[in-house]
Amino acid sequence: METMKALVLVEYNRLEIREVPRPEPGPGEVLVRVKACGICGSDVHGMDGSTGRRIPPLIMGHEAAGVIDRLGSGVTGWQPGDRVTFDSTISCGECAYCRSGLINLCDNRRVLGVAIEEYHQDGAFAEYVTVPARILYRLPEGVSFTQAAMIEPVSVAFHAVNLTPIRLNDTAVVIGAGMIGLLTIQTLRLAGCGKIIAVDQVPDRLELACRHGADVGINAAAEDAVSAVLRETGGQGADIALEAVGVSQTINLAVDCLRKNGHLTLIGNVSPAVEYPLQKIVSRQITTRGSAASCGEYPACLDMLARGAVKVESLISAEAPLEEGPLWFKRLYDREPGLVKVILVP
Repeated sequence: METMKALVLVEYNRLEIREVPRPEPGPGEVLVRVKACGICGSDVHGMDGSTGRRIPPLIMGHEAAGVIDRLGSGVTGWQPGDRVTFDSTISCGECAYCRSGLINLCDNRRVLGVAIEEYHQDGAFAEYVTVPARILYRLPEGVSFTQAAMIEPVSVAFHAVNLTPIRLNDTAVVIGAGMIGLLTIQTLRLAGCGKIIAVDQVPDRLELACRHGADVGINAAAEDAVSAVLRETGGQGADIALEAVGVSQTINLAVDCLRKNGHLTLIGNVSPAVEYPLQKIVSRQITTRGSAASCGEYPACLDMLARGAVKVESLISAEAPLEEGPLWFKRLYDREPGLVKVILVP
C-alpha cells in the first residue's frame, strides 16, 4: 500500500504530520496531487471541537489546488497533469436540489475536511486527495496554485453578494473584516455599491479593509459602531449589511446598522444558535437571508482572479510547508496579530 504525508487532527487541539495510506480514485473520481491548501477559519475554530464538525482523527483542508495525478474509471475530459481546483462541497448530482442547480443545498452533501456523525470526509492537508471529477475546475493561465487555493473563500463571498439585493450606489456595512469579510468588501465594490463600511475590532484588519475597497473602517472596540454607521449614513442606516462572524453580538449589531426595510445577509457560521432580535426585524421590516457556501461561482471567480479584478495576494500572510502546519494552526488559533490567510504546501 502506498502512503503519503498528511496533517492529521489526531485529537482535539492536537495536529501531527503522519504517514497515512494514499487514497485511490474510485469510479468518476480523480487523484489530485495537492500543491497548495489554505487554512480556513472554520478549520481553526473546528480543531478544538467547538463547532462539532471536525471529529478526529481527520485530515482537514478544503481550500486547495493541485495537479491531476490519476483518473478513476469513467472519467472523461481530464488528463493527468491538468492544473485544477475543486469545490469544497461534494454534491451528489442526483437529488432534487442538485438537479435544480442548488448544489450547495444537496441533500447528500459532504464537505472536504469535515467529519460529523453522518459522514467522515478527509480533506486536502495532504500530498494527495481524491475528489469527484464533476467538482473540478481548470485553472486559467497565469493563476498560480497559491492564488487558486483562495478561490473557495472568494466564491463564498461572491455567493453571498449574489444573494443580496443590491442597487447601484447602495450603502453596505460588512461586519467582520476577516478573510470572508475582506473578500466580500471587494465583491461589493465590483457589484456597484456606493459606500462600503467595514466594522471590526482589530485595527490591522480595518486597515486591510480600507485598502481593499471599504470607504470607512469602524473600530467597534473603540467607539459605538451603530452611532458611527448612522453618522456615515445621514442618520438612516445602511441599505444592506453582510455579517461575516456568526455570533449573537455581531448579528444584533448588523441589524442595528440597517435602515428600515433594509436587508441582512448572514455568512458567518460559528455559533449553532444565536439570540435573534425578532421585534426589531419585524417592526423595521428587515429582510434576512442565509448564505451557504457557494453555488457554481467558481468559473466567474477564476476569471476575475485571472483578470486581476479580485486581489488575493495581499491577503496571504504566509506560505509554509505542510510540516509547519501545527505551528501555523496554533498561531492562528492564538489570534496572532497581522495573520490573515496561511497557505500550506505539501
